[in-house]
Amino acid sequence: MNFSDKSNVIYIERQGHIGRLVLNRPEKRNAMSEAMWTVIPSAVALLDADPDVKVIIITSSDEGAFSAGADISELQTIAADPARRESNRLAIRDAQRCLARAKKPTIALVWGACVGGGCGLAIHCDFRFASSAAKFAITPAKLGIVYPLNDTKQLIDLVGPSKAKSLLFTGRMILADEALDMGLIDEVYDADSLLENTLAFAEQISTVSQYSVQNMKRFVQRVLDGQVDDDQVTAEIFKAAQEGEDAAEGVQAFLEKRPSAFRWNGG
Repeated sequence: MNFSDKSNVIYIERQGHIGRLVLNRPEKRNAMSEAMWTVIPSAVALLDADPDVKVIIITSSDEGAFSAGADISELQTIAADPARRESNRLAIRDAQRCLARAKKPTIALVWGACVGGGCGLAIHCDFRFASSAAKFAITPAKLGIVYPLNDTKQLIDLVGPSKAKSLLFTGRMILADEALDMGLIDEVYDADSLLENTLAFAEQISTVSQYSVQNMKRFVQRVLDGQVDDDQVTAEIFKAAQEGEDAAEGVQAFLEKRPSAFRWNGG
């Protein structure tokens, strides 16, 4: 797939050190089809492997909606075919897992509606920045289906079990301010400043040591997966960092009272 083609339902673009994965199905409010889920891992992998990209933003080409959720027109077809039920399940899991476990930090930049599977995409990113006009809902209970276990864990990690149950058991729509208060999102901005503030945050990440950022992201994921103390892998990463090129530069820059010029680039 040519991800640089902006006529595709998903495309990628680069702006300096920022890579953007863009949902581009505005006529369906970015309703997620199985085909869209299927290509997301390849798009993320391209940005993750690009040595110039330090932060990945997932967003929409249309400010009307981040994603309205699953493509309901597909659900009957999928439900009638056991093979499609399994392929769809795996496509959703793999797309969301690749965001959560990308080497580089990921940010969901949310305009408008962020519902169901769209919310699943957002909660698997490291950060969620939203327009004040954004709305959020997780609606499987309104369709007689269930939210995947992996998504449910991600939701609980963000908002806690009680608020997760409130969202899941009611399927209710919440506004950006409530989503911020409960921890579902990290920042809320007016529509005209959302992109500017999101890019500024991403640029801030891009100025520090990417060796530090990528390895600390690995550590956070290990904690979320249940690890509570060092094992041989994490202990070796900690020790090796102290003799790495970025550590040498960071200490020298501090002593010389100048900005650091970090050079490590793991791609």
